Amino acid sequence: MKHHRNPVIFLALAAALLAGCSNPQGPGSLDTTKYTIESTDIFERLDQSVQDSIKCTGLQERVLPDGRLEVVANVKNQEDRRIEVEINCVFKDEKGVSTGDETPFRHLILNEYATQTVQFTSANNQARKYTIRVRQAR
Repeated sequence: MKHHRNPVIFLALAAALLAGCSNPQGPGSLDTTKYTIESTDIFERLDQSVQDSIKCTGLQERVLPDGRLEVVANVKNQEDRRIEVEINCVFKDEKGVSTGDETPFRHLILNEYATQTVQFTSANNQARKYTIRVRQAR
């Protein structure tokens, strides 16, 4: 049985994912995301300076038709000032061992209380797990 995917559904999901990504929220506002991914093996804050400043408010992952893993993360600035960080993704196999597929760190500028969506795609079809790493911009 062949499955057909409706492009309208994908557009609606993309719009929902991007909604509010650049809207600053003040210190008294509530996150609309139900869960926050704390510093774990999935989202790792590498520097003390980003421990309280950055959080991940959502992750989505999917396996592409060619077997590569695609990861989309919402990264939020918790500060009332603009901050600059660098972010990358280390892809891992089923057992959590690095596949040797690591994206270069990319520069990310987050305005006050802003959230940005960042996408990573593995270079090969061995990736099943990953770690997103954030550090202070150098």
